[in-house]
Amino acid sequence: MNRIDGRALDEMREVRFELDVARHAHGSVLVSFGDTQVICAAMLESGVPRWMMHQGVPGGWLTAEYNMLPYSTLQRKPRDISRGKLDGRSSEIQRLIGRSLRAVVDLKTMGQRTLWVDCDVLRADGGTRTASITGACVAVEMAFQRFIAAGKMTSSPMSQYAAAISAGVYEDTCCLDLNYVEDKGATVDFNFAMTEDLKMIEVQGTGEEATFSEEEMTEMLRLGKKGVSELVALQKKAVESFDPTADVDLLSRLS
Repeated sequence: MNRIDGRALDEMREVRFELDVARHAHGSVLVSFGDTQVICAAMLESGVPRWMMHQGVPGGWLTAEYNMLPYSTLQRKPRDISRGKLDGRSSEIQRLIGRSLRAVVDLKTMGQRTLWVDCDVLRADGGTRTASITGACVAVEMAFQRFIAAGKMTSSPMSQYAAAISAGVYEDTCCLDLNYVEDKGATVDFNFAMTEDLKMIEVQGTGEEATFSEEEMTEMLRLGKKGVSELVALQKKAVESFDPTADVDLLSRLS
């Protein structure tokens, strides 16, 4: 089977990280998985949710929000505010992003702070949730590095990186990192969120009016592990290029 964009079956789309795209955020990145683009931003605020205070839970909290901008899709997507509620898909995805990040962040070492992670999809061509998790992890580590540079933290609360990638069965063939056309036509769709040491955070898998074999599931898992390993290497390279001391004005405002 020949893929639409000429990629090998186990080949991801080109992944790019453009850092510091949101000047006021403590960490931000425009992440691209091929034509899918998501702005991921992280900001730390003093204070924790009321339930943590009432229950005496030590440390901080991390929460994520996910949004597809109206022009991110071929047909305009109405804003959630215009409908008066968050759609079910967005709610599911933002919970997934939060769970994935909390799996690798030691909340107890954050102090009495809440880390807000915002993921806004600029262009959707498949894999927006996996791009959001992968980009958000970079933005979070950038924020932590800034707080360390400002003397507000002694070390990063993030124990290791986390990333996510899709795999699926398209035209009876297992493929890595499905674009929109492949995702729409796939009979099986999986999303893998993993830590950098390839431990599972979350696995989402379903057949679309179809079933899949154990052999196919094993192959998709192999593809997912390959993709996550490559993504983590790119995440680390991006963060290594980041200078947390460059924006002196932003550092002076951190608390």
